[in-house]
Amino acid sequence: MGLHKTQYSGLAGWIDARMPTLMTEYKKHMAEYYVAKNFNFWYFFGSLALVVLVIQIVTGIFLTMHYKPDANLAFASVEYIMREVPGGWFIRYMHSTGASFFFIVVYLHMFRGLLYGSYRTPRELVWLIGCAIFLVLMGEAFFGYLLPWGQMSYWGAQVIVNLFSAIPFIGETLSLYVRGDYVVSDATLTRFFAMHVIAFPLILLALVVAHILALHDVGSLNPDGIEIKDKLDPATGKPVDGIPFHPYFTVHDGIGLSVFLLLFFGVVFFAPEMGGYFLEWNNFIPADPLTTPAHIAPVWYFTPFYSILRATTEQFMWALAIGTLLYGALVFLSVRTGRAKVTALGAALVLAILMVGGPLALEPKLWGVILMGASVLIFMGLPWLDRSPVKSMRYRPRWHFGLLLGFVAVFLVLGYFGTQAPSEVGQWFSMTGTLLYFAFFLLMPWWTPQGTFKPVPDRLTFKPH
Repeated sequence: MGLHKTQYSGLAGWIDARMPTLMTEYKKHMAEYYVAKNFNFWYFFGSLALVVLVIQIVTGIFLTMHYKPDANLAFASVEYIMREVPGGWFIRYMHSTGASFFFIVVYLHMFRGLLYGSYRTPRELVWLIGCAIFLVLMGEAFFGYLLPWGQMSYWGAQVIVNLFSAIPFIGETLSLYVRGDYVVSDATLTRFFAMHVIAFPLILLALVVAHILALHDVGSLNPDGIEIKDKLDPATGKPVDGIPFHPYFTVHDGIGLSVFLLLFFGVVFFAPEMGGYFLEWNNFIPADPLTTPAHIAPVWYFTPFYSILRATTEQFMWALAIGTLLYGALVFLSVRTGRAKVTALGAALVLAILMVGGPLALEPKLWGVILMGASVLIFMGLPWLDRSPVKSMRYRPRWHFGLLLGFVAVFLVLGYFGTQAPSEVGQWFSMTGTLLYFAFFLLMPWWTPQGTFKPVPDRLTFKPH
């Protein structure tokens, strides 16, 4: 069998003759991958997420060269990295800052999806894989949070792992399996280290590759929500409103990357703890199983969901039960078939009984775990909850965008009160925020088709910049 016939010369030709798949994939995913001309600021964050992932992997490799996954040595090994290893403080701060920046970028990337309807047909699979990436990223961050073996790491892990015990029948066994012991101990640290360094990064990388492949098969959506593949040049067969991703948007993203790196290294050099939000003060104290911190809270990127967990008290269960019955009645009035009506009312009634039905009611702690999980998983339902006739917010009624901004505000308020010590005011804000959070999603089938929609143009609205 001879060499593959190549059109390239030099080193590229030598490689292509022996590995033609490389250049084929390069053309498919870069040089001949056509995207809309009107990508804007919001389209930086997908590529930035990939950059931060590389930063986390590279810095993580260097940290594992000196870190000791041992309960007696872990905290001291982190201090050794910070004080004795040449450049160790820089690598550690890049990794800790990178974790927070990763979530900042991912949250902004998800907001872009909500803004332009990136979860709508034919991109449901792209969105679902992206949600899976978000879940794995949360798990990766949680496992890594224990590794410094500081006070907040230890007690944060203690609180979260204990939540598994709320699951009926298997909760205690599951908690014991996750910890590897009856308390958070050396066995827990070893397990979390293995998951953080090996298992979850492999899953994350596989999902990222699947996300990119699925995206490139259907093409990237644009701010207008128009499918550029529907308008092809008869002569070339290429989208008339599209341009190759490389070199045009590699240069475009390079500008965004430059600004991002300025901000990133500004934080690394001048404010790596970010006032206690990126690195908590209590985590600079060695873990002490005999001394509980006055206030235990996760890192800021978990706090909106943690706030939902804390909001679920016996008092809140009544509001939740009433809301569930009202939602069941709304579905009853909206669906047409008798079976669907009976199912909606029956499901709402059963849930209400499980919430406040005396001896039949489940513990609020369990409902807190259920709501916290549902608050993340509900993003997966967006492709089917959104019934708007158009994809992009550009052509929806203005109050649709107002509701989206309201959701963002609720998310930020929940996040803020999740960082604060429990208080009566904070509890009321958390309970109200939890109801509004779920209402935004669950009422989508009713509010998204409402209002006066602007006509969507046949071609992209594009202004060179």
